[in-house]
Amino acid sequence: MEKTRDEQIKEILNLFILAFLIVIIIFPIGILIGKAFQNNSGEYIGFKNFYDYFTNKNMIVSLKNTLFISTVSSVISIILAFLFAYGIQRTTIKFKGIFKYIGMLPLFAPTMMHGIALVYMFGRKGAVTTGFFDKLPSLAFDINLYGPVGIIIAEVLFIFPQVFLILNIALSVTDYRLYEAADMLGTNSVRKFFTITLPNIKYGFISSFIIAFILTFTDFGAPKVVGGNYSVLATDVYIKVVGQNNMAMGAVVSIILLIPSVAAFIIDQKVQKKQSVVFNAKSKAYTPKPDKIRDTFYYIYMILICIFIISVFVTIFVSAFSKLWPYDLSFSLKNFKFYDYNGGLSLFFKNSIILALLSGIIGTALTFMSAYLVEKKEKKTIIDKMIYFLSIIPLALPGMVIGISFIFFFNKTSFGIPFTNFSVANPFHFLYKTIWIMVLANVIHFYSISFLTANTALKKLDKEFERVSLSMGIPWYKTFAHVTLPMCIDAVLEIFFYYFVNSMVTISALVFLYTSNLNLLAVAVVNLDDAGEIGKASAMSVVILLTNVIIKIIYQIILKILKERKLKRKNQGEEK
Repeated sequence: MEKTRDEQIKEILNLFILAFLIVIIIFPIGILIGKAFQNNSGEYIGFKNFYDYFTNKNMIVSLKNTLFISTVSSVISIILAFLFAYGIQRTTIKFKGIFKYIGMLPLFAPTMMHGIALVYMFGRKGAVTTGFFDKLPSLAFDINLYGPVGIIIAEVLFIFPQVFLILNIALSVTDYRLYEAADMLGTNSVRKFFTITLPNIKYGFISSFIIAFILTFTDFGAPKVVGGNYSVLATDVYIKVVGQNNMAMGAVVSIILLIPSVAAFIIDQKVQKKQSVVFNAKSKAYTPKPDKIRDTFYYIYMILICIFIISVFVTIFVSAFSKLWPYDLSFSLKNFKFYDYNGGLSLFFKNSIILALLSGIIGTALTFMSAYLVEKKEKKTIIDKMIYFLSIIPLALPGMVIGISFIFFFNKTSFGIPFTNFSVANPFHFLYKTIWIMVLANVIHFYSISFLTANTALKKLDKEFERVSLSMGIPWYKTFAHVTLPMCIDAVLEIFFYYFVNSMVTISALVFLYTSNLNLLAVAVVNLDDAGEIGKASAMSVVILLTNVIIKIIYQIILKILKERKLKRKNQGEEK
């Protein structure tokens, strides 16, 4: 049967997306793996790099430290986030919206900011350590911040919002009829918790632990600031590549960094397949009943969590707008003067905004279109399945691995053909040391979540739209532009916001790809901290935070306007 013009266009687009994903994901990772078996001169040396790594006691210590930090941080964050989500979903306390927004605040700041705030609070000259600068000496205590304690606190602060989001959704889709049946049988609250609540969200627990583990295992910002002499794999990669220019060993550490992430990703995918539907059209939404003792406990708990989060951000603001912490806390804009530092604040801000906008626009367009082409088909082809598979892979790719693999891939002027003396020119070399390589890194780094968001939104739309359009001879792109896109505009905006915010705060991939002319706010935080300019690093963090908060406000305003327009059109339709 001869294919229609629409089908041909879709096939071409599918092939383009598949080729793009192969070039940007498979090729760089393949080059990275190959580099691990070479020395710095490019000569093949087999497993010597791996042997050197695993016979180096310091390297093994880093691996053990990373596993310990990741496990402990994940467990603590799950416990704290579960209680926080439970307070939002299963109590009758007031101000839930405020509690939720405060709990999400750490998402809007780079992880290094959390570490810097902890230094100001619990460091050797920190507010808490010195008894609030000797004004309340009885409250002074030292938590021995630098090392595992500081890293764990910073990591928990970093991953708390992500874990909270997962568990909050898990708790929101429980069928209330189960609890009503338990009440009729006289089941007490404790037993209901262990026989209904926990079993219904067990997959949420597993997914949140895996995501928390991956994020912590591969995080660079927190260990960089508060790690002290406590080494972890992420800082090892940074030292090997940036500090020692040992690219081969950097590749080895990257692969070791990649293995647990891939294993956790595979486990998570298997868990997702086993998860059954717990909330359907006949289900009844959970309605919490007033309980004075329970609600009082959660008021106290939620307030304490929010106070700690707010104190972190207040500390950063105070330090950023102070003359000299902790000796002179009078108001000053001195820390925001970067004229003597690689171009100044305006250049960093311009570069970061341009990068975030380009990442958001290209990432949103690519992920939504790829999800549309895969989802809106009656029969999935092998190309569709490959696109879906490649779209999920970035979930298991740490940012640092993406950054280093991009260096190896885009820096090459040519590729040698195995077992021959021939080589071919690298057509993508021109992207090296440009803003576009950083855009591509961001697009891939945050691709999977965006793709799944688009895929979920498209699944909710009836496929009859495409069938009717096809029967009427309407081109698919007109249906896409006038029906599909408007109906999924909420998801499109959410994807763009996700890309923008993450592009503003991410460090791990871009710290290897930026140049002096393309310095970024988040990367500048790293460099300023290295230079001992912690006050200016705080100021940079404040600029990032305020930018993301403003974008969030704009995002919420646009959503509100769109919802009002939809409601207005619905009311007008009913009147007619």
